Amino acid sequence: MSFVERHGLWSDEQKEAAARLRRIVEEQKLEVIRLSFPDQHGILRGKTLVASEALRSLENGCTITTTMLAKDTSHRTVFPVFTAGGGFGMREMEGAADVLMVPDPLSFRILPWASATGWLLCDVHFADGRPVPFATRNLYKSVLTTLAKRGYDFVAGLEVECHVFKVDDARMSPEDAGQPGQPPSVSLLSHGYQYLTEQRYDQMEPVLEMIRRDILALGLPLRSIEVEFGPSQCEFTFQPTVGLQPADNMVLFRSAVKQICQRRGYHATFMCRPKIPNVVASGWHLHQSLVSRTNDKNAFMATGNGEPLSSFGRHYLGGLLHHARASTVFTTPTINGYKRYRSYSLAPDRAIWGRDNRGVMIRVLGGENDPATRLENRIGEPAANPYLYMASQILSGLDGVDRGLDPGPSSDTPYETQASLLPKTLREAVFALKDDPFFRQALGAEFVDYYVHIKNAEIERFQSEVTEWEQREYFEMF
Repeated sequence: MSFVERHGLWSDEQKEAAARLRRIVEEQKLEVIRLSFPDQHGILRGKTLVASEALRSLENGCTITTTMLAKDTSHRTVFPVFTAGGGFGMREMEGAADVLMVPDPLSFRILPWASATGWLLCDVHFADGRPVPFATRNLYKSVLTTLAKRGYDFVAGLEVECHVFKVDDARMSPEDAGQPGQPPSVSLLSHGYQYLTEQRYDQMEPVLEMIRRDILALGLPLRSIEVEFGPSQCEFTFQPTVGLQPADNMVLFRSAVKQICQRRGYHATFMCRPKIPNVVASGWHLHQSLVSRTNDKNAFMATGNGEPLSSFGRHYLGGLLHHARASTVFTTPTINGYKRYRSYSLAPDRAIWGRDNRGVMIRVLGGENDPATRLENRIGEPAANPYLYMASQILSGLDGVDRGLDPGPSSDTPYETQASLLPKTLREAVFALKDDPFFRQALGAEFVDYYVHIKNAEIERFQSEVTEWEQREYFEMF
């Protein structure tokens, strides 16, 4: 009996997908298949197997070291893995032991930019079949299961900004290596500021076209490609999808764009605010709603009350606002991302909502009898782990429903309205999560402590570095 059969890990739909996958691999003469899982940062890690070995691993999994779950954004292992419990307090995580990546056959893709290469997204399990609690796709699936038991599905549309540059120097000399290494030297593809002008789009079209072609070939539900305000900045929007799919789409999209560009001498980055003169910060706006599993009706849609949201939708919105500070570490998980929260900048700086207002944190779109009614959360950065971003939204919103939280009136002057300010730094956001009893209960103390530890390791490294600002400010004067 296989590992999947023994632990009942696949649905009938996944079993059918596995059979189709085997046929496609043979028909397309695929030579290798990449098995990947999204780590704690939403970055894909895994192994590339020859096709025959990958097919043998479909139902029995592929081993990978637990240290993948112990790394910060510099890829440094920040837990003492060779101590009792490995720093996680779990025997299974000691000594850089193995866990199993179990492929999800529904995720199978053929990569258009890589010759004869397939791709599978995996879930991570211990040898006894239990999901690894620090694997964020597992965590998000458990939140979706809770939501389904309450009779709803989560629907999300993605609106993602990023930058694409031309690589001038890849910085591949040995002295440029490090942990992390030196980033590439780049130049612009456009000067920017001509927001949505056809001239700027045409200037970037050769690069955007190659991205568009391969993203559609992957089967991702791309809706539009736009030139954003800043130099070399663009935006991609996607049709709404349900449940696990929007988070899976996001991790594959980011990884795909970076690989497509890198192969052709370009550098794509989802870093919020690159340190490049005149460059503008990027955001990730998450459009979300809940739909009934019994009648497919939008639970946020108002009917006959003249309001922009149903009472259910208002309470869900109240939950998002109430838990905004504690959830910011999930929506904006990098030190750099907090440099985007500026007044009068089309980015939020406080937990408020408004009807079709781009200065608020939550922009309410739609209205009475509009089945497309939704909440656009504008707080996120493009580097966010989508599984944690979306899980935090669902949990916060449902708590608002359970407690009947009132979001208050629409804010028409978002940078002047009195409201709880969002954290101004990652450290402030980490403290907000650590001290929050709601997420400690909803996500589990084990996961919260784990995530806080990783984020604190990044912050401590940052604080130990002497910055250019400090050198200019103090070196001459003192």
